[in-house]
Amino acid sequence: MFRRVLVANRGEIARRVMRTCRRLDIHTIAIFSDADAGAAHVAEADEAVRVGGAPPADSYLNIRAVISAALESGAEAVHPGYGFLAENSDFARAVTDAGLTWIGPDPETIDLMGDKINARNFMHGVGVPVAPGTPSPLRDADAVARAAGDLGFPLMVKASGGGGGIGMGIANDDEELARVFATTQSRAERFFGSGDILLERLIRPARHVEVQILGRVDGTVVALGDRDCSVQRRHQKVLEESPSPGITDRLRERMFAAAVAAGEAVRYKGAGTIECLVDPEAQEFYFLEMNTRLQVEHPVTEMTTHVDLVEEQLRVASGEEASVSATPAPDGHAIEARVYAEDPQRFLPSPGEISVWEEPNGSGIRIDAAYRAGDTVTPFYDPLLAKVCVSAADRNAALDRLHSTLEDFKIVGPKTNIPFLIEALATPQFAQGRYDTGLVDLLR
Repeated sequence: MFRRVLVANRGEIARRVMRTCRRLDIHTIAIFSDADAGAAHVAEADEAVRVGGAPPADSYLNIRAVISAALESGAEAVHPGYGFLAENSDFARAVTDAGLTWIGPDPETIDLMGDKINARNFMHGVGVPVAPGTPSPLRDADAVARAAGDLGFPLMVKASGGGGGIGMGIANDDEELARVFATTQSRAERFFGSGDILLERLIRPARHVEVQILGRVDGTVVALGDRDCSVQRRHQKVLEESPSPGITDRLRERMFAAAVAAGEAVRYKGAGTIECLVDPEAQEFYFLEMNTRLQVEHPVTEMTTHVDLVEEQLRVASGEEASVSATPAPDGHAIEARVYAEDPQRFLPSPGEISVWEEPNGSGIRIDAAYRAGDTVTPFYDPLLAKVCVSAADRNAALDRLHSTLEDFKIVGPKTNIPFLIEALATPQFAQGRYDTGLVDLLR
């Protein structure tokens, strides 16, 4: 196992990774920007290194600065968390080229799965179901119109190199398609450096269900359960739960088998996720994408399997065999709510100083937080404040626990989306487990 690990991230995910490192007696090294000099993840690390100015491009996305920090601090390995450089194959190569260990899958796997079109084609080739879509990139409006004529509406318009819900739009007719294509391509060029576009038949209604996988040193892959991530605003997840209440045991078995086959086909190492769209009526599933990193919503899997995914990542990256060799039966039910500093009506960021921060605690409650009282939420980074995660013996008990936990979470300063989360939990659709990706639209 490693002795010194640099965590190339910030906020709640940096604190979460360091928590496992501390338990394993691993020396942790944080990085920080000028805006984060007094942040919680910096205070909790064994040591910390400044990597640049407040804008991410000057700090957390600055590969040269992060590698320099790792070398100067004597780190043996780099954990990227999620977001920022976590799925950047150039960063992964830079880590290994510097003689350090990359805690994640091989750069070649990141490259293959980082392009949605290549990933779709690869998965189709190994027998994983994919929705009807375009097998090659589209770059101009005429080509998009012709492809739409073959596929039919409604369509999902996606940036081929996108991820995390960025660079996606829905088109129901030709006029809307032209507008959505122009917007999506513009965002794709801005955020991902490529205007390549993919069209995919929209499954509606649909549930967004993913399978957590763990690639072992011996080349085998284990499915560690599923998560339902259907409650989304602007294609960004806000409520997740495990196991999904919207799939049958038979479909779950098929999804697990496909996820294992997909992981083994790409020689996956460590923790990753196979994301799928599920047709709830037909009980069929279609591959969406593979996330070659730890997911934001990983706590619900940890709470129902009692597997520390960060520890497993560290084990595999260090050459030790993972402690899990078979799919564990879920123990109870877990739900996660993402608490953001944002206007709960318009979902717009709400930066500002936090004057009061009082976290609830108790049995079955886990809060992965990015902030404390006195901290300032700046406009430079994602406004995620904390993940409120609960577990209980069954789904109804978990719902009750999450509702009361959210009500007891006191944050004064920036506006938060807690009122929206409580409203979503109270809907008959969510309470009864009958929701789909359109739930937020019903509330707004």
